[in-house]
Amino acid sequence: MTTTDPAQIDRPEDDRLISIRGATLAYPTASGEPVQALDPIDLDVAKQAFVSLVGPSGCGKSTLLKILAGLLRQSKGDVTLSGTPLSGPSPHVGVVFQQPVLLPWLTILNNVLLPIRVQKRDVDQYRERARELLSMVGLDGFESRYPSELSGGMQQRVGIVRALVPDPEILLMDEPFGALDALTREQLNDDLQTIWAEQRKTVFFITHSIPEAVYLSDRVLVMSERPGRIVGDFTVDLPRRRTLDDVATPAFAELTSQIRHLLNAKGGID
Repeated sequence: MTTTDPAQIDRPEDDRLISIRGATLAYPTASGEPVQALDPIDLDVAKQAFVSLVGPSGCGKSTLLKILAGLLRQSKGDVTLSGTPLSGPSPHVGVVFQQPVLLPWLTILNNVLLPIRVQKRDVDQYRERARELLSMVGLDGFESRYPSELSGGMQQRVGIVRALVPDPEILLMDEPFGALDALTREQLNDDLQTIWAEQRKTVFFITHSIPEAVYLSDRVLVMSERPGRIVGDFTVDLPRRRTLDDVATPAFAELTSQIRHLLNAKGGID
């Protein structure tokens, strides 16, 4: 299914974890002329949904994610999590960035536990959870290693685990696999499916890859060129758990083609 007006989709009020109404963002400039990054955004994301966002480079995808992370404040409009207005970074939101940004002088386990210390929680209560999550992504036995001893894909797994350790409701992911080679990216896509199935977080995932978005998601949102707005909302009706064999099916090809055609019609594609 696709619609060019996602705000018109009716969703039960108690099913909405993220709700955005009329959110815009304009950046100030030295000349005094603001740059409009986002046109009004209206969007609901249900609990435990996996939603991906694709769009042309510079259209405001990462800007929207930073608003959801509480790192940027929208110029106008409302953003709520579980009905509560978002006014800054929330302990209910975990963020995975394009680069894992691990501290080189800390062991892997201590890197993972860093947000627990920052949030002034009891580290001992989360140590076992950290070990279990590292084991789930294939890093059992690497707790005492340092980032320089791990490959890029392994470091990105650590970044995902670090975001999950505080047990947030929402996981925001900003092109987390874009810098990795194709084989590592495929493996991490599989790992992320496992994480989502076991942890049941609400995931908001930004990617440059349309096939990756379809492969991972329940919904794929399409954003226009800057100033960004949501111009398409596609439901992914492919059964889970997905494998690479699904990529070769007619249904997968048809959906990726629809998304690609919409992006081309709106003026560009990554």
